Amino acid sequence: MPKNEVVVNPQKIERHVIGNSRLQELIKTIYKYRISYLYIAPFTLCFLAFIFIPIVMAFGLSFTYYNAIEPPRFIGWKNFQNLLSQDLIFLQHSLPNTFKFALFVGPGGYILSFLLAWLIAQLPNKARTWYALAFYTPSLTGTIAMGIVWLPLLAGDRIGYLNSFLMKFGFIDSPILWVQDKAYLMGSMIGVTLWSSMGIGFLAMLAGVLNVNQELYEAGRLDGIKSRLQEIWYITIPSMKPQMLFGAVMAIVGTLKSGEIGTTLSGSFPTPEYSAHVIISSIDDYSGVRYELGYASAISVFLLLIMFAANRFSIKLFGTKEDE
Repeated sequence: MPKNEVVVNPQKIERHVIGNSRLQELIKTIYKYRISYLYIAPFTLCFLAFIFIPIVMAFGLSFTYYNAIEPPRFIGWKNFQNLLSQDLIFLQHSLPNTFKFALFVGPGGYILSFLLAWLIAQLPNKARTWYALAFYTPSLTGTIAMGIVWLPLLAGDRIGYLNSFLMKFGFIDSPILWVQDKAYLMGSMIGVTLWSSMGIGFLAMLAGVLNVNQELYEAGRLDGIKSRLQEIWYITIPSMKPQMLFGAVMAIVGTLKSGEIGTTLSGSFPTPEYSAHVIISSIDDYSGVRYELGYASAISVFLLLIMFAANRFSIKLFGTKEDE
């Protein structure tokens, strides 16, 4: 074979031609549906900028040591190993407090949202609007605003509304430090969060209850359903599974990302003896106080995995095969 002769690989040329053909077909498809792509472009850009790229960056930084001054240094799985074996504050306070908080606020807020949505749906139209607005408004307020509203009620002196009420009727003899005592801070935090948990999930459930086909109730009565409880169990809940799933996902996300309310109520960070220190508090601690951003990213990834597992569990309960 001559030295300067070029060897042509037919398979390589064929793959190149197929690749160009697919690319041209893709461009033609995008151009054909250009109006649709134009409509979803704002959401896509926002999703990439505020969700996808931050998640990818968090995954990347979780394998590094990064203090915001020096360039990130790759350290492998060390952040996760330290998190699950050596971080005593995380293992003894953040993780148990998060699960305790989520166990009460997640299912509690979810059940409360459904019951209130069902009760409000039974009211006349005008009253229903005002009640829905009254229950939804607290979720619009920020953590600091909630603290300002609740602190006079939970004040730890005799002037505090709750202490004054309980002492007046003889339930307690001396004032209780509701937000400074470690024995009561978590309970106060759960109560305030439940009060503000009637958010988007609550509105979705209200819409779901109102849109149940009334003919199903009539058919159910003919089939032997006699009580409202049976109507809820056999007709209402199965008819509004998409709204129930949406409410469950929102409750999980809202619960696991809460945590600032403990700091707002107690007025200290960390909270007294870490009694209300949750995973979000650990992320704030390592990112905003200690500037260990790589380690904070590892905690964020761990929290993301918990959220993902909880959402998959919700989809198993309320979702359909298409949702999976």
